[in-house]
Amino acid sequence: MRVVVVGATGNVGTSVVSALAADQDVTSIVGLARRQPDWQPPKTTWRTADVADGDLAPHMEGADAVVHLAWLFQPTRAPVTTWRNNVLGSIRVFEAAARAGVSTLVHASSVGAYSSAPKDRAVTEDWPTHGWPGAAYGREKAYVERVLDLFERDHPDIRVVRLRPGFIFKREASVEQRRLFGGPFVPQRLVRPGLIPFVPDTPGLRFQTVHTDDIGEAYRLAVTRPVSGAFNIAADPVIEPSVLAEVLGARLVPVSGWALRSTAAAAWHLRLIPASPGLVDLVLRMPIMDIGRARAELGWQPRRTAAEAVKEMFEGLRNPEGMDTPPLSPHTGGPARLGEVAGGVGGRP
Repeated sequence: MRVVVVGATGNVGTSVVSALAADQDVTSIVGLARRQPDWQPPKTTWRTADVADGDLAPHMEGADAVVHLAWLFQPTRAPVTTWRNNVLGSIRVFEAAARAGVSTLVHASSVGAYSSAPKDRAVTEDWPTHGWPGAAYGREKAYVERVLDLFERDHPDIRVVRLRPGFIFKREASVEQRRLFGGPFVPQRLVRPGLIPFVPDTPGLRFQTVHTDDIGEAYRLAVTRPVSGAFNIAADPVIEPSVLAEVLGARLVPVSGWALRSTAAAAWHLRLIPASPGLVDLVLRMPIMDIGRARAELGWQPRRTAAEAVKEMFEGLRNPEGMDTPPLSPHTGGPARLGEVAGGVGGRP
């Protein structure tokens, strides 16, 4: 089996490539990325291409499967840029896969594609996927779901799989996630148990996570097993303020959703953080997912708990190692994070 991974050098891509490389039925992997990495996993050939304007189909010729992961979280201050890459770029990937005659397409959707839901029960894959319109991430993930609906109708000979994971963490990606969501002013070595004074005990602040290596295994299974449709992917337990407080050794302080969003909005408008305040609304409204289908039909079982994935993320912040790929390298932000500041903190990718 020959597999093309689009967006192969980031948090998820590196784990997907590693999982595929360890599968004896996968004979070769083409990793597509905007920037060439120094990382050299087995069976993998690197090629550079931008989903927004690159010629993608030649890289997919002869492939059995395409895994589409490429996604820009930044710049939050230029939503046209993220739309061009994430939505129009996804359309270009799907069209290129069809032209190349690929038989399997696996797409990285997200819990962020789901419509709002009460958090007192878990939703299955048939819950509406209209996203939260106040956050670009939710709008874009939901729109691509509609694009895939039409793609499946027009290409019934192509097996399409959509994975909808919760938040995805691993130690090697902690620096990238601090750069994307926390920004250059986060004192990462001080983000450790005992030094964070409190965790906001906010109604609705309940979400799911999964270790990146476990999501990498889910993608391997989606590529190699004859399944189709959507699969929710997350580990137990659900992360809520009490779990975060235990991980961080912090106390709980009641904070309203309005106060949490207002604080994020003020920090974003002052260019202190790159994450837009709409993401707070998205997290407070996103559903809790039922994982039963992934376990029963995909045969997926996480090896790490959600709490372990969160702990790894904080450990990676304290001891930034990263990987030899542009998104995960601790040197990407420039010396003393000057490149991040010069970019306007959320003003450019």
